[in-house]
Amino acid sequence: MPRQGPAGFDMPNEMRAFAEKSVEQARAAFDSFVSAAQQAVNTAQAQAVSAQTGAREVGELALRYAEANISSSFALAQRLMTAREPGEIAAIHADYVKNQIATLSEQAKELSKRATKMAGDGKQN
Repeated sequence: MPRQGPAGFDMPNEMRAFAEKSVEQARAAFDSFVSAAQQAVNTAQAQAVSAQTGAREVGELALRYAEANISSSFALAQRLMTAREPGEIAAIHADYVKNQIATLSEQAKELSKRATKMAGDGKQN
């Protein structure tokens, strides 16, 4: 039996299951991003004084990524508020999840790459 959604219409169980799975995937991707960011920050903090500039750059990059991700979430909320039908909500959400997973994966890769480079640079000094 469909449950009533946030906009006052009945949401089919299949759509709800799809939305829940999408949220789980987005959470997993975000957790991966957070883990990579934490690793980058921890690695940066462990480096010698000569690596402080690199640590600051990684921290600034992580903050820029966080700001972009928050902006993306607000944009999603605005798009969802304009949706008129359940199918449109599902399409907007699916597009957001797909794009956010790709974005978070790229951000995690870049943060990990920079942290690894910093760790290597610190060992050479």
